[in-house]
Amino acid sequence: MQNRVTIEQDLLDSDGKITEEGYATRLLWRYDRTRIEGNRLRIKEWDYYYILNHNYGLTITIADLGYSAFAAIAWLDFEKKNVEQFDTIKLFSRIEFPADSNSGGILYEDKKIKLEFEMLDGQRVLSIDCPSFMNGLSGKLTLDDRNEDTMVIATSWRENRKKFYYNQKINCMPTSGEVMIGDEIYKFEPKTSFGGLDWGRGNWTYKNRWYWASASDIHNGKRIGWNLGYGFTDRTPASEDMIFYDGKSHKLDRVSWKFNPDNYMEPWHFTSNDGRFEMNFEPLVDRSSKKNLLIIKTVQHQVFGYFSGYIILDDGTKIDVENIIGFAEDVLNHW
Repeated sequence: MQNRVTIEQDLLDSDGKITEEGYATRLLWRYDRTRIEGNRLRIKEWDYYYILNHNYGLTITIADLGYSAFAAIAWLDFEKKNVEQFDTIKLFSRIEFPADSNSGGILYEDKKIKLEFEMLDGQRVLSIDCPSFMNGLSGKLTLDDRNEDTMVIATSWRENRKKFYYNQKINCMPTSGEVMIGDEIYKFEPKTSFGGLDWGRGNWTYKNRWYWASASDIHNGKRIGWNLGYGFTDRTPASEDMIFYDGKSHKLDRVSWKFNPDNYMEPWHFTSNDGRFEMNFEPLVDRSSKKNLLIIKTVQHQVFGYFSGYIILDDGTKIDVENIIGFAEDVLNHW
C-alpha cells in the first residue's frame, strides 16, 4: 500500500531520517541541508530540465555532486536522429541551490558555459550561453509553471535510513523562446513545446543504477504526460509512477519495464500491474555517455522516442495515445 503524504512537515527528523516516507503531489516536505547527517560529500543536489517538441529539443543540467559542480547541455534533432552534448565540471566547488523548487535561482558559470535558472512570477526562465558548443549555442526559454499536480517522492535506502532521495518531477510545462546555434534559430512555441523538471535533493550512497522515463506532450488539445521510475532506494512506501492529464495527477501502482540492455534502440515496453498503463516505446536517438573521472564514473543511456498505447485515469476513462514524445533512460552512477 503506497503512502500518500498530505501534510507539510520537515523532511528529516532529529536523527537525520525521513520523517514520513511516501509520495505527494506538492513539495510538502521542508528540506534543510543543515539537518543532513554524515559525510557532506554524499549530498547531491540538482535541477535538470528537458524541453521537447516533435522536431528538436534540449536537456540542461546544473548539479552539485558534493565534491564538484557540474553543468551539461544536450541538443536533440529528431528529424536527423542526432544528438550533440557538452558538459563541464569544477572539482572541489559548490553551487548554492534553493531549498525548494518554487523560488530562487541557480547559476553555473565557467570559461566554457553559463547557465542560469530563475523562478519569476510562476515562470521558469532558463538562460544558456555556450560559445564552444556546436559553433555557439545560446538562448532563453520560458516554461509556464501553472502550479498544478506534480510527482514528489521521499524514500530512503534500506541499508542506511539516513541516506535519502527527495525528488519532484514537473511535467507538461508549455515552453516559449528560442535557441540559436551558429546562425540558425530554433523556436519553441507553447502549443507544441513542453518542458519538464527533475528537481532532486538527497544524501546518496556511492553506487546506484536507476531507470527513469518521462513524457510531456499534447493530445486532443489536452496536455498529457507521465513519470516512471525505479531502481534505487526502498520503494515500499511509494513508487514514482504517475500520469498527468490536463494538469491533474493520476497515481499508478508499479510499472514494469522490458528493454534490451545490449541494444537500447530496440523497442521498449511498459506495463503497470494495475492495468492502467500500457505503452510501447519506439526509440529515435540514444543520448549515451560514459565517463571515468576516478571518483565519478557514469554509464548513461537516455533514449528519446515515441510512446504509443493507452492510459486509464482515476475515474476509469481510457485514453488511447500515439506518438507521444518522451524518453526512457538506464543510468549507472558512481558518484
